[in-house]
Amino acid sequence: MQRFLRITIEELNLAAELARTPSADALWDALPLEAQAHRWGDELYFGVPFQVPLESDAREVVQAGDVAYWPEGPALCFLFGPTPISRPGEIRTASAVNICGHIRGDSTVLQKVRDKATVRLTREKA
Repeated sequence: MQRFLRITIEELNLAAELARTPSADALWDALPLEAQAHRWGDELYFGVPFQVPLESDAREVVQAGDVAYWPEGPALCFLFGPTPISRPGEIRTASAVNICGHIRGDSTVLQKVRDKATVRLTREKA
């Protein structure tokens, strides 16, 4: 069964398909969530009320649109472009993250989101 996450930030409404990983399972179980997002380059991140260890396929270089769990936060990250430590042609996180899913469609619309915007996450009906 596919699982989808509804992401609402101000006037933006996005959906993400969740992976089958321990981090994605913990996120799904914690929904609904509401938090204040912070910007770090072209990354939005916010604290979450669960903890999952680093998974075996965790990585620092990710793809635009990835939804990632950062165990050091613990925080959820939406990645849509370069961060302050990215090298040319890559999107790099502060340290390794677990990939939870991927935003459907154009994730670069997140560039419109201001620091400290409210993020609401709910389960999306398939």
